[in-house]
Amino acid sequence: MRNLFPPLAVLALTLLAVPLAPMAAGDARPDHDRARTALQRGEVLPLRDIVTRAEAAFPGRLLEVELEEKDDAIVYDIELLSPDGRLIKLRYDARTGTLLKAKGAGLTEPKHGHRPEKD
Repeated sequence: MRNLFPPLAVLALTLLAVPLAPMAAGDARPDHDRARTALQRGEVLPLRDIVTRAEAAFPGRLLEVELEEKDDAIVYDIELLSPDGRLIKLRYDARTGTLLKAKGAGLTEPKHGHRPEKD
């Protein structure tokens, strides 16, 4: 059976553990405030949506999620531990939910046709 991530823990990750690069120059608000504001403005998809996509495509246990600004785009960086103990690193576009990158030893094609763009 898969270990589902409790909704309250997902909310806690969203609000507390998502380092977010400054979204606006000189913005001194805490990271979780900027993340919440971006979600409320519709600038990013909810973390729950991204985690659901990641777990559907790459079964495993969620280890870490970061919401970051990379190359003028907001992304969710996710780390999963596969059932066989391998680390999987994923990058999703936070606005669209598109899988941008997937890395991991012995990584095979994700389930359900999710395909990362090539580096």
